[in-house]
Amino acid sequence: MHDLVDIGANLTHDSFDHDRAEVLARAAAAGVRRAIVTGASVTGSARALEIAAEHPGVLYATAGVHPHHAAEFDEHTGAALRALLAHPRVVAVGECGLDYFRDLSPRDAQRRAFRAQLEIAVAAGKPVFLHERDAHADFVATLSPLARDLAGGGVAHCFTGGPAVLDAYLELGLHIGVTGWVCDERRGAELRAALPSIPLERLLLETDAPYLLPRDLTPKPAHRRNEPAFLPHVLARVATLLERPEDEVARAATANAERLFRLR
Repeated sequence: MHDLVDIGANLTHDSFDHDRAEVLARAAAAGVRRAIVTGASVTGSARALEIAAEHPGVLYATAGVHPHHAAEFDEHTGAALRALLAHPRVVAVGECGLDYFRDLSPRDAQRRAFRAQLEIAVAAGKPVFLHERDAHADFVATLSPLARDLAGGGVAHCFTGGPAVLDAYLELGLHIGVTGWVCDERRGAELRAALPSIPLERLLLETDAPYLLPRDLTPKPAHRRNEPAFLPHVLARVATLLERPEDEVARAATANAERLFRLR
């Protein structure tokens, strides 16, 4: 059994409200002994910290504002995030970034909120947990001036891009978060093409639960909800594509998570 860290699990999602303890027990039984709970708004980040505090040494949290909520970002939001980041169990700023696919917030508001959170991360001395969809050029342009000042850099969460996008993110010093997207025969071709070029020391594994249930998981749960216990399935697929032993990939991904997020 591997000792894995799920670096991106949306355990604040209401689909976990009735069985969160059982979800964590299944994860531990599968070798996923630690996870980072994603914050996507001030309220959600506070809830992520609350859940993490109930499971010391097992759960950690991020604090940030997702680009979908960027229009809500103001000086009070920034102050609230700084207060959350003062807690040692909050290990990164985010989920933050740009999303031009859905455009649920105006693009100029997204860029302002993203830049503000990068500055908060630099001041807090914590890495960033990053989201980017259909916004590569503006994402790189916003991140580049501050990338060198980020403590440990950050992670391109749920990376789905191809080799050229990967090269740009590696140049910025980012780690690369791989999810069950790699198991999707319809949409995962670009990621599978890029995967062999991810340096082992930059690789992180995540489920993005309850989203992105691996399409090739057998048998699938009746509720079709993804959860951290399925991270070993992602590991197996990644190891196969890298042509490396699962143990080696698992050890590297866990060490990377411990180093980037300073996990105890």
